[in-house]
Amino acid sequence: MAAITTDIPARLDRLPWSAWHWRVVIALGVSWLLDGLEVTVVGSLGPALQRPDTLGLSASQIGWAASAYIAGAVLGAIYFGRLADRLGRKRMFLVTLVVYLIATVLTAFTWDIASFAFCRFLTGFGIGGEYAAINSAIDELIPARLRGRVDLAINGTFWIGAAMGAGLSVLLLDPQWIGPELGWRIAFGLGGVLAFAILLVRRHLPESPRWLLMHDRSEEAEAVVRRIEQEVGVVYEKQQHLAIRPLRSIPWSDVLHVLLVRYRRRAIFGITLMASQAFFYNAIFFTYALVLARFYGVADEHVGYYIFPFALGNFLGPLLLGRLFDTVGRRFMIATTYALSGIGLLATGYAFSQEWLTPLTQALSWSLIFFFASAAASSAYLTVSEIFPLEMRAIAISLFYAVGTGLGGFVGPPLYGAMIESGSRSALFGAYAFAAVLMCVAAAVTVWLGVDAERKPLEEVCPPLGSDPLKRGA
Repeated sequence: MAAITTDIPARLDRLPWSAWHWRVVIALGVSWLLDGLEVTVVGSLGPALQRPDTLGLSASQIGWAASAYIAGAVLGAIYFGRLADRLGRKRMFLVTLVVYLIATVLTAFTWDIASFAFCRFLTGFGIGGEYAAINSAIDELIPARLRGRVDLAINGTFWIGAAMGAGLSVLLLDPQWIGPELGWRIAFGLGGVLAFAILLVRRHLPESPRWLLMHDRSEEAEAVVRRIEQEVGVVYEKQQHLAIRPLRSIPWSDVLHVLLVRYRRRAIFGITLMASQAFFYNAIFFTYALVLARFYGVADEHVGYYIFPFALGNFLGPLLLGRLFDTVGRRFMIATTYALSGIGLLATGYAFSQEWLTPLTQALSWSLIFFFASAAASSAYLTVSEIFPLEMRAIAISLFYAVGTGLGGFVGPPLYGAMIESGSRSALFGAYAFAAVLMCVAAAVTVWLGVDAERKPLEEVCPPLGSDPLKRGA
């Protein structure tokens, strides 16, 4: 296709923060809230699901159900990520939400480990697709100067969902209210109600103008940006222009060449961040409730209370540290948060193995560690969404999420579940130590291969495959 010259990316980046941006953040950022809700509901309900009057699952089966969720998320990310680059961000963030809605409601009607794991797989399939479409849309709509803090804060809303899941478990498992036999089913059904409400809000969001440009729909992109400018109250002024040749779709061979040859160092960087944080989180958080019940004797209906401080630390980390990723810089902040997370887990894991902790001090210690770990994990998603070309942004996010989660997240939950069943604190500490070392390795890789993307337009961080260098003029 013939090249076009446009100032749309620069106009999006110069916009002041507005109510319109808040609507984008709320409508799209809720994906992480849903993921947090799903993960925490299963984690908090884990002990209850072992009861004979519910599903009668073992700790290992709960771990395998968690792995089924992760496997679904991995495949969903790859499938919908490719479609998000080809068919559009908006279409996919509507479709994936519908998939999640149907799957989580079906989970409420499962009757054994097979049906439960299958529905968890479908739920993950929808959530995994959300990650690719949502991360792409957010980074392409948020001004460059604010991209880091906004992206991290949105990722942090996972823990609002986690707190909601914990609260639901406390309420629904309490025999004085509903009780575990029916309460766990209602918990999953309520996730579907929330998803339906979000679907109504998302319908009114526009397609990404940057994606429209890549698909030779410059008039539509111009119309979208003009509507945004009018709503925000910005008068049009000529901005820095970008010459670009639309590429509606790029073959898999080109995608692999970009990842394995052209940006090989960035690929190593991205996969290290994603895999280390995935193992760190999935291995620990999916089995958190089981640790409380097995080693501390916390009652099923009280597990949710111990997740609140944990969720608070995880939410406050990205929220309070996020602006530093735009000011101090990506490389320093990513390396620092990964290193502090690893060192903190190593210290806490040793204290756990020596039986120095109570349920409360365990929860508070992990709350402090995950204050930094949450920012670190969020920065991994930010990184892989901004350091690769626009034409393949969604599939790049999908592939790194899939490979990183497959390497770091699929093995962790059943492995930790089996260790918990063994009752060995020293064995569990060994697994914690391994996760801690992975985070420290990721910190070192960041110092070596990190990309200084702070406050830079996406097209400067990584030029589109069909672009010429940024240049002034009409």
